[in-house]
Amino acid sequence: MASVAEQLASNISLSALKSATELRKRIWFTVLALIVYRFGTYLPLPGIDIDALRQIFEQNQSGIIGIFNMFSGGAVGRMAIFSLGIMPYITASIIIQLIVPVVPSLNYLKKEAGERGRRQINQYTRYATVFLATIQAWGIAVGLEGATGVVVDPGAFFKVSAVITLVGGTIFLMWLGEQITSNGLGNGISLLIFAGIVAELPSALFGTIELGRQGALSIGLMFGLLLLVLATITFVVFIERAQRRLLVQYPKRQVGNKMFGGDNSHLPLKLNTSGVIPAIFASSLLLMPITIANFSAGQGPDWVNSVTTLLGRGQPLYMIIYASLIVFFCYFYTAIVFNPEDTADNLKKQGGFIPGVRPGERTAQYIDYVLTRLTVVGSIYLVLVCLLPEFLISRYAVPFYFGGTSILIIVNVAMDTMTQFQGYLFAHQYEGLLKKSKLGSRKR
Repeated sequence: MASVAEQLASNISLSALKSATELRKRIWFTVLALIVYRFGTYLPLPGIDIDALRQIFEQNQSGIIGIFNMFSGGAVGRMAIFSLGIMPYITASIIIQLIVPVVPSLNYLKKEAGERGRRQINQYTRYATVFLATIQAWGIAVGLEGATGVVVDPGAFFKVSAVITLVGGTIFLMWLGEQITSNGLGNGISLLIFAGIVAELPSALFGTIELGRQGALSIGLMFGLLLLVLATITFVVFIERAQRRLLVQYPKRQVGNKMFGGDNSHLPLKLNTSGVIPAIFASSLLLMPITIANFSAGQGPDWVNSVTTLLGRGQPLYMIIYASLIVFFCYFYTAIVFNPEDTADNLKKQGGFIPGVRPGERTAQYIDYVLTRLTVVGSIYLVLVCLLPEFLISRYAVPFYFGGTSILIIVNVAMDTMTQFQGYLFAHQYEGLLKKSKLGSRKR
């Protein structure tokens, strides 16, 4: 027989949204925040010749600039105040996660200091974000001055004003993302990236249709591309929801005259623990030399031009290195975000154990054994999702927004947001049932 929670979950309907006041407030706050974000992607930096910038961007958008432009919702192509986007914050967060287990003081803050330690680590992440954003903004300002005709009045004033504006835009987006997370619906940082990608999808679709109208893409190929995108989305949803659940048992214990415990639970291990981070890191590192070569306009050393030719999108060496980097970052990031020893210690403290496995070190080894094999499947899944669109992009000039990284981000963020939406709706319905039951008991 289904439990009360399962019955409520199966009966959730959107009609309950009318009475869910808090949920509607969260939805409206999220929508308004995303509108503010999109407005900022259209405000250009002062002192920029937009036409000259557009010409240079069209020549270099195939490299890492194309990735940053995708994550920023087209702000890089317009050199808007949000051109840096939220990527410095994401990079700083990953760096802090990498050094926390290594630095004893930070590791203590994470494990022992509780909420105070979490706030302190978040503060360090903000400082690192400002530092990284300042370096990147200075590099952008110098690069813009080096480009012919882009900056109207080059000089120290332009550099300082550009750095202040770009860093201020990143800090504002960091604050806006935190506000969405606390007062809105979903993860604010992820939603900002999601909104940027989705906002540029219509132009990519129209570009694909235009290629078909001009004869560059056949009707059959466009129909096959549509089926491939739908199949890829279905495959991503299936894998991202897949889990390996390890059975955990809790022994019975007697407290006074009452018996407690004896329950069974599960330790869920995701098939893809690392998420979309490996694809982002691998593509960024691999496209870096191509971007540098494009900026040098072929005037660099011969070996640089040779390497960039071999690493061109769709080339065999590019595919091999891209796949290898994805697999490496899958294992590397999984080892960072999930510690089997900590999980085994927590189970031991709570009195839980995996049947047939001794608590403590043996449990940690078993969890690591299972997680390693799950990561094999997860890394193969990421390689397939990321390499197939790369082949289409290089072979048939499909727009970049149909890449594997963008599909992964869109599907993951949409799933997480819908899960929170259903959670709030479920909690509202549950509260309504509790109120009805209390009123019924009073009448009796």
